[in-house]
Amino acid sequence: MNLIPVHTETIVSVLSKKEVLGHLMRVTSEVNYLDQRSRGNKDVKFNGMVGQNGFRVSKVVDKGDTFLPLIIGEVEATPRGSIIFLKFKLFPGATFFLIFWSIVLVAFASFFFFMIYNFNYGVICASLAVANYALAIYFFNRQVKSSRKIFHQLINFQLKD
Repeated sequence: MNLIPVHTETIVSVLSKKEVLGHLMRVTSEVNYLDQRSRGNKDVKFNGMVGQNGFRVSKVVDKGDTFLPLIIGEVEATPRGSIIFLKFKLFPGATFFLIFWSIVLVAFASFFFFMIYNFNYGVICASLAVANYALAIYFFNRQVKSSRKIFHQLINFQLKD
């Protein structure tokens, strides 16, 4: 389990670069939240974009999830297959709010500890800051595990966790 909301992974695949990107293109659609018809396809596993060398996708979900990871991948061809470099990270909006609330709560804790000398409120704010960050890391890692499982199934790997 990472202490920051980023996870990197390198996968060696027997599939060629073209096959990996082709498999990913078949199960990825560009998201259009204004068009309800684009949401009904059950074959689509990822939302995002697949290019010639890499991709930026996220797992399809039925309801919003703040801690859903953005998967940024790069595929390089090798003589016997391909190498897939994956980076799972929080979306920029979720990262902003995690940092914002962490800073606000630590600032309040510091204010109560060092300016007002009210240790009860300082402990409450510090505890909330730690709990906020710990829950964010827990939910992010849980979503990474789920997204990894789908991605590994896509490229015919069996995840051993």
